[in-house]
Amino acid sequence: MTDLFPPFAPDPDEPRKRLFKPVPFRVIVPNIITLIALCLGLTAIRLAFEGRFEPAVIAIVAAAVLDGVDGRIARLLKGTSRFGAELDSLADFVNFGVTPALILYSFVLKDLKSLGWIAVLVFAIAMVLRLARFNVMLDDPNRPEWQKNFFTGMPAPAGAVTSLLPLYLSFLGVPMDNAAPVVLVYLLGLAFLMVSTIPVYAGKTLGKSVPRHWVLPIFVLSVAGFGLLVSFPFEVLTAITVIFLGTIPLGVMRYRALAREHASRPREPEPVVPPPVVPPPL
Repeated sequence: MTDLFPPFAPDPDEPRKRLFKPVPFRVIVPNIITLIALCLGLTAIRLAFEGRFEPAVIAIVAAAVLDGVDGRIARLLKGTSRFGAELDSLADFVNFGVTPALILYSFVLKDLKSLGWIAVLVFAIAMVLRLARFNVMLDDPNRPEWQKNFFTGMPAPAGAVTSLLPLYLSFLGVPMDNAAPVVLVYLLGLAFLMVSTIPVYAGKTLGKSVPRHWVLPIFVLSVAGFGLLVSFPFEVLTAITVIFLGTIPLGVMRYRALAREHASRPREPEPVVPPPVVPPPL
């Protein structure tokens, strides 16, 4: 029997199979946070279909917080990757485009039937278009440095948290029996803000350097803000939403002022490139 099945001897000259390089754990951590946020968004849809709107709203807010954390952790750990960027965009579309619109449809827009569903579609499509434009603008090398402190249109997490304002108000006792047309107009208005070119202040330069005398007050304000959010979540979310919407005109004015200042600066002369030297014909 041993003659029928001789032992296999590998060819010593045969090239070895190429193995994939191990992935550092610091690259995996931000993606895990993104996936947790995606699970929260999907769970919020289930909670809304079950009529449990309060935990659904909390899940969306938690997903928005994690969305603001994963990118910063990736840059802190030097674990940014193209895969993580694409995963983050897909998760943002689900969490901040599909989920809030479905929650509002299940809450009040279903009373408008087809019109309510059209508003859901418009909001979700506006969100995916806004994310696609954001990804394209990241690769624009000609964008001035001062413009990077502004979003073009309303950012995705802000659009989701802001869109849930009717739910915040209902939790505070505001009647929503006949508010479906108002909610429809409000949702379409947010969709327009997301796909528009209206500049929205990003605040990316905040936190890079803090004066020493501001450190302790920032600690106290952070603890007080967290305590207020835990104790009065929907009052705080309502105030944040109203303040954010009110700051959009201020951001537009600041953007225009910086644009005029940038346009008034003398442009640096472009370097003169000498023409190529053509060798004489032989």
